[in-house]
Amino acid sequence: MRMIDLRPVGYVIGLLVAGLGAAMLAPLAADLVAGNGHWPAFAESAIVTIICGALMALACSNAVGRGLTIRQSFLLTTGIWFVLPLFGALPLILGETALPLVDAYFESVSGVTTTGTTVIEGLDTLPAGILLWRGILQWLGGLGIVIVAMLFLPVMRVGGMQFFAAEGFDTQGKILPRAFDIAWALMYIYIALTMATFLAYWLLGMPAFDAACHAFATVATGGFSTTDASFAAYPGLEQYAAVLGMILASVPFVRLLQLARGEPKSFFRDTQIRAYLTWILIATLLIFAYRALRLGQLDEDTFRNTLFNTVSIFSGTGFGDGDIAAWGAFPMVVFFCVGAIGGCTSSTGCSIKVFRYQILFRAIGAQIRRFHSAHRVVTIRLDGRTVPEGVVDSVILLFTLFILSLGLLTVALSLTELSFYASVTGAWTAIFNIGPAFGPEVASSGAITGFPDTAKWLMIVGMLVGRLEIIAVIVLLLPRFWRG
Repeated sequence: MRMIDLRPVGYVIGLLVAGLGAAMLAPLAADLVAGNGHWPAFAESAIVTIICGALMALACSNAVGRGLTIRQSFLLTTGIWFVLPLFGALPLILGETALPLVDAYFESVSGVTTTGTTVIEGLDTLPAGILLWRGILQWLGGLGIVIVAMLFLPVMRVGGMQFFAAEGFDTQGKILPRAFDIAWALMYIYIALTMATFLAYWLLGMPAFDAACHAFATVATGGFSTTDASFAAYPGLEQYAAVLGMILASVPFVRLLQLARGEPKSFFRDTQIRAYLTWILIATLLIFAYRALRLGQLDEDTFRNTLFNTVSIFSGTGFGDGDIAAWGAFPMVVFFCVGAIGGCTSSTGCSIKVFRYQILFRAIGAQIRRFHSAHRVVTIRLDGRTVPEGVVDSVILLFTLFILSLGLLTVALSLTELSFYASVTGAWTAIFNIGPAFGPEVASSGAITGFPDTAKWLMIVGMLVGRLEIIAVIVLLLPRFWRG
């Protein structure tokens, strides 16, 4: 049996941990500027995180140049999402929130996985540093960690495409020759979209600090807000700006790169983008029509409110404007369905993704055609290309695993004495990384403070498994993986 060499994995994770510690200097500065006296918590957290990351990288530095195998790539991918939230939780334990370990790790995991579910009430009274740190965690979890890891991989003398594959990131035919070039290009797009979203919020009247925090959460499709009311505090043009930001963040970033390079045809001809926008429109109109006919709500405010919440759930962002559970059973069913779809592949969106639904629908159609002619050869095509049978099989497997995970987590949460409604929506929001949960145990602000600790640990596992799209975690549980 040949053991896996963990040093290359530890080296990259160590560098990322040290980088996370350096990122804590931003909220430290925010607290210093605010003069609230809460900056020492970030100073202590940054020192501990940077030292631990540096020591880990130093201890594993003799592996530089050895490259990464496929097994090490899977370990790196999973290790990043489990380890970084541990250090990201430190300011929440040491700072004003003074959260216990389970709550701090939950909040950090929810941020890094861009889920957006929170255990914190009273956001309006928190110091600036904590609010900014929550936004930074989401921004790093959106694409930041993936991109930064890609920038480190050339040091390991590894091409990087296998890391993209382990992350489930489709590079759309490798529009640039190297993964390193793709990473830099995506970083430029990610930063540019963040800055544009910030400027839009700020120019529309949102305070600069709130605009920055909400821009981080919007582009990461994360959903953390600076106020318990979320976007109900900004019931105007800011919501239309958020809709545009959430949509752009949940379409393939490679298509945004091509659009920025003056190639609009690739963006507008992408069948995944067209399907995504069409499904958003259909879901919005269905809910708006229901509210108009059944509830007598027919005005611009209702349409904007419906559009905003639909895009927020569809993209997996999780911003809120009002109590959508009060709209009735039909809107909640639509929200549950669109949350299980999610955004596009190669974006900051999570869940199953539009592309996989397109494959599934075509596979079902092909099977129906085979029923009429058993000997007929049916080819599944998408965007003018033949879809390999192996891709279809992996999509069906992923669907099965997502549904099984949703059911198992629902049952597990119900065993913690949560209500059925809270168990179902808790599993839904965790597995699909959506954000809001509903039920009597959920506070009016949307915080799950009423959930028992066991339920929070279960949801932590659900968020991480959902963010890693299940298969990457299952692979690590197989004895054959460790035997080599």
